[in-house]
Amino acid sequence: MAPKLLEIIGTAHVSTKSIEKVREAILDKKPDVVAVELCPSRYQNIINQKYGIEPEKNIQIRDVLSSDKLTLFLVSGFLSYIQKKIGDELGVKPGSEMMEAITTAEEVGSRVVLIDRDISITLKRALNKMSFFEKLKFVFGLISSFLSNDETIENVDDMTKGETLTDVMDYFQKMSPSAYDVLVTERDAYMAKMLAELNEENVVAVVGAGHKKGITEYLNNPEKIPPLYDLLNIQKSKFSVGKLILFLIPVVLVGIFVLALINGINIKTGLFEFILLTGGLSFLGSILSGSKIYSAITAFLVAPITSIHPLLAAGWFAGLVEAKIRKINTDDFVEFGRCESFKDFRQNNLFRVLIVVVGANIGCSIGTLISIPNVFLPLLSQLMGL
Repeated sequence: MAPKLLEIIGTAHVSTKSIEKVREAILDKKPDVVAVELCPSRYQNIINQKYGIEPEKNIQIRDVLSSDKLTLFLVSGFLSYIQKKIGDELGVKPGSEMMEAITTAEEVGSRVVLIDRDISITLKRALNKMSFFEKLKFVFGLISSFLSNDETIENVDDMTKGETLTDVMDYFQKMSPSAYDVLVTERDAYMAKMLAELNEENVVAVVGAGHKKGITEYLNNPEKIPPLYDLLNIQKSKFSVGKLILFLIPVVLVGIFVLALINGINIKTGLFEFILLTGGLSFLGSILSGSKIYSAITAFLVAPITSIHPLLAAGWFAGLVEAKIRKINTDDFVEFGRCESFKDFRQNNLFRVLIVVVGANIGCSIGTLISIPNVFLPLLSQLMGL
């Protein structure tokens, strides 16, 4: 059962009108509870900004370079940038309407309740739903933006115009409908569940305008709300056929080399070409991503090995060297979340390291794929002709 008196205010997260609308509603209703579209971590970030509190600085660069966390950082940074970009255009800081809701609730003595799912769970579930190629497409888009000229950046900026993040969500819906379902539909269900469980009679809920319709539909049809466990569980991505192929490729490549060597076939030329392709393109990907020369050399040296090892990546090693050269520190992690333009991202050492990781990995992957028809298929043909 939902509260008897429930008013859901749909806001634009960077709109001055939304701030005024939220304040007027809370002052008028004087509700028992003000429910806000925030999770504990996002709430803490807003409070930190309000009182000028520096966030904890305990993140290690090694922890970020794993593939899942790397993508998580890039996605969260991209979304943060989009909101800040819109906020700059409208002269409003992202989350201002939520801050206003909290402040006004304190003025009238209302209890503040956080009803949104933890952002880390949402992003992890979204990434798990995305296919390998969807992730690659998304990250490649970030790299393209990073390497692009001003004209391309203006095109990206055009996507951010407006008072809401509708265009951004449409971008995600086209790129990955399953990820969009996690970012929007699942959160509608979760917030409806949280509202339905409130015991107070008079409640004002402040949520993004894009969530109002979905939350209302779930409240009117509570039987359609999935079990809470299903909305919070983070399942490890299934071992799909695509992943099986990715794991089998290095096994098959090594097998061809070994069999050719055993059967007395000259593999020196093929091995040299394989090293040049994987190492050279990983080097090139690193350089194009803006790495230092030593990081690119590292990518070149490790790429031939990592390309045949399913649990290693050339970008990790290049990224560690890049982080050491750029002297990554905890301040870079803090500033990463404050970047308000692509220029800011370019100047952030952490972002530069992350892009180097991605660039070196993509280069190595391309080199491996090119090696298959140019190196391994000729060797396989010789083996079959014996």
